[in-house]
Amino acid sequence: MPTTGKFIERHGLYGPEKIEAAERSKKLVEQNDVELIRIVWPDQHGLLRGKALTRAAYFAALESGNEITMAPFFFDPANAIVLNPFSADGGFAVEGLGGSPNITMVPDPDTFQLLPWAPKTAVVFADLYMSNGALFPLAPRTILRNSLAKLAERNYKLVAGIEMEWYLTRIVDDLLGKCSLGAPGTPADPPQVAPVARGYNYLLVDHLDEIDDALTPIRDSVLAMGLPLRSFDDEWAPSQVETTFDVLEGMAAADAASLFKMAVKQTAKRHGYLASFMCTPAIEGFYASGWHMHTSVADATTGENLMVPGEGEALSELGRHYVGGQLAHGAAASVFTTPTINGYRRRRPYSLAPDRLTWAYDNRAAMMRVISAPGDKASHVENRVGEAAANPYLYMASQVVAGLDGIVNQTSPGPLSEDPYTADVTQLPTSLSDAVGVLENDQFFRGEFGSTFVDYLVTMKRSEITRYEAWVAENPDADTYVNGVTDWEHREYFELF
Repeated sequence: MPTTGKFIERHGLYGPEKIEAAERSKKLVEQNDVELIRIVWPDQHGLLRGKALTRAAYFAALESGNEITMAPFFFDPANAIVLNPFSADGGFAVEGLGGSPNITMVPDPDTFQLLPWAPKTAVVFADLYMSNGALFPLAPRTILRNSLAKLAERNYKLVAGIEMEWYLTRIVDDLLGKCSLGAPGTPADPPQVAPVARGYNYLLVDHLDEIDDALTPIRDSVLAMGLPLRSFDDEWAPSQVETTFDVLEGMAAADAASLFKMAVKQTAKRHGYLASFMCTPAIEGFYASGWHMHTSVADATTGENLMVPGEGEALSELGRHYVGGQLAHGAAASVFTTPTINGYRRRRPYSLAPDRLTWAYDNRAAMMRVISAPGDKASHVENRVGEAAANPYLYMASQVVAGLDGIVNQTSPGPLSEDPYTADVTQLPTSLSDAVGVLENDQFFRGEFGSTFVDYLVTMKRSEITRYEAWVAENPDADTYVNGVTDWEHREYFELF
């Protein structure tokens, strides 16, 4: 490995393909007169953080990276400072993180995108590195990258399709000047909003047309970035939208999910709307939103879908073992698939969301819904357990390692369920607190993601849970909760996610 030169060359972080991609991105900057490039990375909550660099600073970052404080990794979702930055290791059990040191953002130039809604602005994802050139171990993109590498070692790759539900609301009053602006550990008051449509329905074209003026700029932003959009659908509840995408591979799918959320939220805000991927907002009549993750495993060399069933099968043998791994580790994966307190409001029987570890053929009550036919090259499974606020990188990484473990150990998923809500199988955790307890005691994810990361995430989530439980103790009257959702949850998640 080179020992001289600038940061990226010194640590051998760009191979020939990345160097070519970096040069292409520089040409795009010049051709499109881009003035600012937002270098972003997903934090532990799936929120995009980073810096907006000038053209010259971005070009320099393609050689030297760009240093940035790792301080956001001390924060829970409300920016409560959970760990002591000035202890010897910053509370992370990782050498060299005491005192809130800098880490280095290294742009991934393959992800360079012009931002259609922001003039003369582009975005590029970054990986985070320690000063010694090692990947930052707590970064979700690192976790997913390492997980995908384990698949690749066996000549497999993950193919994923995104199906995400979310809410579109109109801002009535931003409340600036008369609301709480928040403090560390106390979120600011979100804007006052109104629904953009009324009435429960499903796939009603009149509903979809009613909000077309609000959806059009969002649709234009998504398409202009080249994301493989398939559909905008009128979902079940008023103001609820579902969006689906064609399949992408591995990291590209997680990056696309992040880009999509960013495009929706930022474009909506610029047009007087607030889009939220919170599961169930505290707004009368709103219903839970989910994120259904469609996945299959393919041969990394040929691209062949390895889950296609033969006659009389629901899935191939490999596909059945993949599902077996998901079911075996589904309870412990809950913190990755459903990371907010609010998200567990979905886990109710007969609610179109799973409440236990089941698989079934084309049944939306199961956790793992099989969508297949003999010889159908699109055969795959849909994990219906996730919430739309999930961190794309951790959600996907949990699917990768659980499925691979099932394949390697030939884990049986058991019989297909006829009625998933009455199946005599293990129940999924019904609260974030329960889910954190399962993850903390789980040796599988400790082995896959490292105990340092698992302990870190458990600590972050316990801070969130403690603040919630303190609020509920002070506000025990559930009759005051809107839609059964506490004001704490709405302030914590609605605008943030």
